[in-house]
Amino acid sequence: MKFKSFGERSLPAVVLLHGGGLSWWSWQPVIDALQGEYHIITPVIDGHGEDAETPFHSIGESARKLLAHLDAEYGGRVFAIGGLSVGAQITVEALAQRPDLAGKAVIESALVVPMRWAAALAVPTYALLYGLIRRRWYARVQARYLFVPPEQFELYYRDSSRMTRESLINLTRSNATYTLNPAIRETTAQALILAGEKEPGAVRRSARMLHEAIPDSTLRIIPNSGHGELSLARPGEYVALLRSFFAGEPCSEPTPRNEFPG
Repeated sequence: MKFKSFGERSLPAVVLLHGGGLSWWSWQPVIDALQGEYHIITPVIDGHGEDAETPFHSIGESARKLLAHLDAEYGGRVFAIGGLSVGAQITVEALAQRPDLAGKAVIESALVVPMRWAAALAVPTYALLYGLIRRRWYARVQARYLFVPPEQFELYYRDSSRMTRESLINLTRSNATYTLNPAIRETTAQALILAGEKEPGAVRRSARMLHEAIPDSTLRIIPNSGHGELSLARPGEYVALLRSFFAGEPCSEPTPRNEFPG
């Protein structure tokens, strides 16, 4: 795991973990907007982009590597931590392993309901399709699915084509089989949990589970949004939400625990 940082070191530290198949650059609009107010730390998850040579093994190992870095460089505690998809799963696991890691947490589209059928299909599927990741037409299809902005396509194509078969399979397995660590109930972080209205039911159920498990949490369902669409395709809205949340302001119309759709 490699680490990029932006903004003055004296500012409150905010960790942002990218989604699967992406890298630190997917946070660029957010970095640009917030680096004058916060010290932004953007890990490059094992197996991705500039760290493609380090195989991705598991969400748990990634969380341990993140914590080791934060211990060494930031005294083991940051103002806020957030992530998207597998980055959100790593965020959840890090908070479970270290309850006092952060004062704030933003968890977007984290899957914590195991989908073991997807894990079982990972090896045969990628054995057949792995070669496609180096094809530009396939990369464009994937980029649209992941809401990668057109201006970042070349970055996405460069980095996605670096991922090894081992990392791709391990990432899929770990993502699909991750089970919520019961220790998450001990976190002292105030959490904002986000899920898109158009996301798969397992992701929306996962958001509800996280909301029920984290004592101080707010759940927001983003209307007409798919997986990662808010932070990737509408970063202005995402930044506005972060600013409000970080400032302790209400995040407008939280979804009640007993009124969760789907």
